[in-house]
Amino acid sequence: MDAGVLTFSKYQATGNDFVLVDDRTETFPVDNKAFIARLCHRRFGIGADGLILLRNDTSSDFRMIYFNADGAEGSLCGNGSRCVVAFAKHLGIIGDSCNFQAIDGMHEATITGEAVRLKMGNVSEIREKEQYSFLDTGSPHHVQEVEDLPGLDVPVEGKRLRYSLYGEKGSNINFVRVTEPDRVSVRTYERGVEDETFSCGTGVTAVALALHRKGRLGEQRIAVDTAGGELQVEFNNDQHGGYSNIWLSGPARKVYEGTWQLRNQ
Repeated sequence: MDAGVLTFSKYQATGNDFVLVDDRTETFPVDNKAFIARLCHRRFGIGADGLILLRNDTSSDFRMIYFNADGAEGSLCGNGSRCVVAFAKHLGIIGDSCNFQAIDGMHEATITGEAVRLKMGNVSEIREKEQYSFLDTGSPHHVQEVEDLPGLDVPVEGKRLRYSLYGEKGSNINFVRVTEPDRVSVRTYERGVEDETFSCGTGVTAVALALHRKGRLGEQRIAVDTAGGELQVEFNNDQHGGYSNIWLSGPARKVYEGTWQLRNQ
């Protein structure tokens, strides 16, 4: 950061929006949760679902560090990962493909125009209950089918399940409706944001895998409709119920660049 000024970019991926900062100098105040939360605040800051730092990494093209809108460092963010890939391409750090480090390890990605394709980690365990499934796709996710998806009060019901089933640490909560054998609609309550978001990449991935495991989706390439647009999830599954070669694809777009006067923090 220049003295007194933070330069940032705003990106969005199907409506999941992020503040991105080129922090290869490692000068961003990562321990200042209040500052990060203020930057993400939609009334008093830039406004975003999260903040992402791009840093150098000795074993890959770059490293991403993700913070939730509440200022705490978060688990993997799928849409945020796709946005930071687009950001790295804009900065000239990568070409049309890359490897990068996230909190859950190494990821691959490719970029063609505004379309970013991200390889997710393998999933070996899905806990199935009568009314819902739970799995970790880099972040923890609850997946539950509902009859009236448009009419559901997602902030209220999502918050209730986030705490009543998963305690203070919580889980992201996905409410879904299958519309075709290879298509599903989803609305997600995200922990850390503590509200419904327009889209959630790890959530979309979790939905596709959980419903495939239940036999509710019959294909290995699934279209997922979110409030912010369509994403695609591709995967392979084995005879033991595990999932590998998981790819999340969709658009990631730059919205604008700006500066923040640090006296405002």
